[in-house]
Amino acid sequence: MKKTVCLIGRPNVGKSTIFNRLIGEKKSIILDTPGVTRDRIYGTVNYDKGSFLLIDTGGIDIGLGDFNKDIKVQAEIAINESDVVVFVVDGREELTQNDYIVRDMLIKTDKKVIVAVNKLDNPKMQEEMIYAYYELGFEHVMPISATHNVGFSDLIEEITRDFNDNEEVEEDILKFCIIGRPNVGKSSLINALVNENRAIVSNIAGTTRDAVDTRFTYDKKDYIVIDTAGMRKKGKIYESIEKYSLIRSLKAIERSDVCVIVINAEDGIIEHDKHIASYAIEAGKAVVLVVNKWDTVDDVDSKIKIWKKDIANNFQFMPYAKVVFLSALTKKRIHTLMPEIISAYENNRKEIKTSLLNNVIIDANQLHEAPSYKGKRLKIYFTSQTGTKPPKFTFRVNDKGLVHFSYERYLENKIREAFDLTGTPIILQFKNRNGEE
Repeated sequence: MKKTVCLIGRPNVGKSTIFNRLIGEKKSIILDTPGVTRDRIYGTVNYDKGSFLLIDTGGIDIGLGDFNKDIKVQAEIAINESDVVVFVVDGREELTQNDYIVRDMLIKTDKKVIVAVNKLDNPKMQEEMIYAYYELGFEHVMPISATHNVGFSDLIEEITRDFNDNEEVEEDILKFCIIGRPNVGKSSLINALVNENRAIVSNIAGTTRDAVDTRFTYDKKDYIVIDTAGMRKKGKIYESIEKYSLIRSLKAIERSDVCVIVINAEDGIIEHDKHIASYAIEAGKAVVLVVNKWDTVDDVDSKIKIWKKDIANNFQFMPYAKVVFLSALTKKRIHTLMPEIISAYENNRKEIKTSLLNNVIIDANQLHEAPSYKGKRLKIYFTSQTGTKPPKFTFRVNDKGLVHFSYERYLENKIREAFDLTGTPIILQFKNRNGEE
């Protein structure tokens, strides 16, 4: 399971610049896709031995009054969910009262804290100014410059120093998580699934904080469902900060093979539903959409048409997802969910023969050639599947710069028409025949 790191500090110390520098140019399956807008407070940092989840937080400033209470609570949640905290300070300014407030928050935790002294561009500045920041009382103090990309190799090395220790071995069993915003019926859905099959093997304390793994049997096979509903601290202020409760969903997504995204039929689709779904797709996971509380809907026949149209409009980035309408409370249509989860899981791992794949692409190209650009036209020489989870297809072409997004979408549609890939994203990668990436 990926480790989690958060950036914390007062405003204007360069947290966002550090965040962007660490995650780099993250190539997402859903990047620039219509229908998804969100704050980039989460990202994946890749390093030589693996990757970790990075969380950005709002700047803590006592001068902001009541507004800052929410920011402080968000920071506390991020700290609680993290394995390592990077405390960012401005190396060109003296420590402020806000810095000491952050320091006091961190001293109370048992987390590893790294003080990143930002804006120290050269060795002379680092030598002259770094020692003042040991006053904060933390062992690890590191000079960096986000703007000039100074000190980041050392920073990542220190962040990840202990990440390979005590890694848990995951069982070879289908795991799926139930994710969604608060009060959509996630826990009720799990109870309905488990009770429907009447075969709980065990309840295991999950490796993710406030998540519970429940093992159960369906059709003579074992499965694990991960519930992410719980929050450690109660109260309106915690329940209102939906984007930070998403941290738990992200950790559950990471450990899952399939993500079941639950929407509340009483509320309709809101932006946060799309945010949560987009993270599952970005992680390459198979997905199933569930519209819960279907028992509260009147005139089901007409409403289902409206719902399907709404889902198509709001989830344009995952038109391949199966949608299940059910009621966890009454268990109506609950039997339709597990077959879709299993199907999505199998498709996420599907391997397609190279000969069959090339036949489909050749036929697609003959039926509709790529548009020409400045007198040149895209030529596809060979296609092969180069990965699974999700399926990845690599095209050898004359010039990948000639690939228009509309033609890429056309090729994806043709692949999906020929092979059942319902419930899973797929990746199309184009490489020049001469070996250029």
